[in-house]
Amino acid sequence: MKKLVDLLPCNYDVDILGIAEDSRMVKPGYLFVATKGYFTDHFDFISDAIAQGAVAVICDREIEVDVPVVYVSDVNSCYPILCQRFYDVVPDDFHFLGITGTDGKTTTAILLHYLLSFDTTSAYIGTNGVSISEKNWETNNTTPCLTELYDTFSKLKNNNCQTICMEVSSEALLHHRVDSLLFDIVAFTNITEDHLNVHKTVENYRNCKFRLLSLLKPGGIVLANGDDVNCNLIEHDNLFRYGFSSENDYVIFDVNKMSNFVNFKIKCKDTVFCIESPLLGIYNVYNVTLAFLIAWKYGLSPDVLVDRIRNFPGVLGRREKLNFGQKFDIILDYAHTFNGVSCLLDSVSDYSRIITVTGAAGGREVEKRKKIGSLVMRKSDYVIFTMDDPREEDVNDIIDQMLLEVSSSHYERIVDRKLAIYKALDMALEGDVVLILGKGRDSYMAIGNRRVPYCDYDVISSYFEKKG
Repeated sequence: MKKLVDLLPCNYDVDILGIAEDSRMVKPGYLFVATKGYFTDHFDFISDAIAQGAVAVICDREIEVDVPVVYVSDVNSCYPILCQRFYDVVPDDFHFLGITGTDGKTTTAILLHYLLSFDTTSAYIGTNGVSISEKNWETNNTTPCLTELYDTFSKLKNNNCQTICMEVSSEALLHHRVDSLLFDIVAFTNITEDHLNVHKTVENYRNCKFRLLSLLKPGGIVLANGDDVNCNLIEHDNLFRYGFSSENDYVIFDVNKMSNFVNFKIKCKDTVFCIESPLLGIYNVYNVTLAFLIAWKYGLSPDVLVDRIRNFPGVLGRREKLNFGQKFDIILDYAHTFNGVSCLLDSVSDYSRIITVTGAAGGREVEKRKKIGSLVMRKSDYVIFTMDDPREEDVNDIIDQMLLEVSSSHYERIVDRKLAIYKALDMALEGDVVLILGKGRDSYMAIGNRRVPYCDYDVISSYFEKKG
């Protein structure tokens, strides 16, 4: 708890129990900060915030309400300062390593966190929540909103955190959630078509990702996928590119896939590093390479990193192979973009049959649905289309859109995701692989405006429990 007068210059000795810019998140005793967002002007929701229990308001225009109002010229610029004072934490308390891109952020960031955790108290913030030491908790977004972000920073500071490995989403950059931070290293996994429901064009999406460059510390380092067309547009004085092309600063070559691991090499001038990784698939070769390079640039020994990568336990919900004693393989994965789904399907092409369970999220880009539908049909032997966070949309309408360019018939629709997964597992024989895509280890299903408890892993586990 803080006094309003301690948060910014004013004459109000009001107890503040929390801060929010979203009126729906306000609780009794909160300070409501009427920021102006990309799509929403929160000034319009001041009355709603007060009805929820807000005891004071920060805004930039005159308004008559029954609680104290503090007027500032720029609410958005004031907001991070309020959070820093309320939570007793400033960005300078940490070193930030930021990873952005369309695919691979979570795997890269979690592996990086693992690599650093032996030498420093590091934390991970991203799609899989927050992790530090043995503690884990969920977040509402890949990159949390400002109050949640600074609340997280406060908790990490109390756990003696020094370094934060952070996934930085395009929406976080669009909504200026990380503008108060400065990064030691920023990294780009790839930039392919995604989130066009928000950004409208690939160019807008790409330029939004590139905003991360402006948040780099003086002398900071940029790492980018040199095999990616959009990443190749990045310009910076301290830029290093990685990938298979011989024109990159760090060249990947000699990839050999084994049953449970992959070997590959990374060359930098006359130096070659031999990597053995438990993360399968060419896309994971990129992810592992990037995590290795960030950790190396951050100051860790390459030889030590090679040993740690070999023993990495993996990432929950990211090409996670599940073993319940069955004679076929089950892979649980978060893949939901065209590129992510394509890369995953390519990585399992040597199985007897590929049975895929997939859907598309509601309230997101509509155009990609038919592309992903055609893709999974081309690269799978059988597909079961089902729900995946439908939100306000009808699941059957979403599936219809996924099937717009499909002419073959090796599929069915089962709207209930649990039944869809059960059917796929019933079908599978020895030598097959069942891919369950889109949700990873998410703990909810977004239906309407609610988050209903749901987890793919729990469904799979319950299937084998019933089989006894």
